[in-house]
Amino acid sequence: MCVLALLASAVLFTQPGSPAQWAFGATVHPDGSTWVELRATVDEGWHIYATQLPSDLGPLPTEVRFSLAEACALEGPLMEPEPVEEYDPNCGVQVRHHAGQVAFRQQVRVRGAGAIVRGEVEYMACNDKTCLPPVVVPFQVELPAPAPAK
Repeated sequence: MCVLALLASAVLFTQPGSPAQWAFGATVHPDGSTWVELRATVDEGWHIYATQLPSDLGPLPTEVRFSLAEACALEGPLMEPEPVEEYDPNCGVQVRHHAGQVAFRQQVRVRGAGAIVRGEVEYMACNDKTCLPPVVVPFQVELPAPAPAK
């Protein structure tokens, strides 16, 4: 995907001892749409779970909760890359997960200057031997002003 990106307020979040580091920002695509991006870099040998899992008997899915300013609104569902689906011996169930670099994206309609999206990502990280307790990562992203109507 070719993107003319205007990155606004990129913030890097690291939790001591966590195998996942998060960065948050916003981009404006050539078509004028604005996307909030939540990017995780997951350490080698670890993974985080997809937003939808085949069963609720295992780990917790990654969950993104948004708190929006009046000057913006969510457009469509949260997007994520295609996860790997496999049997997880730690949990004894089929799971869907991401490893390495993963970007969750949410389109946002911006209605004015100075719009801010706040929220939090809750995720679990596991490797082939253990799972860590869920972690909640707060974020705040200042959105670029919308392009003037032509």
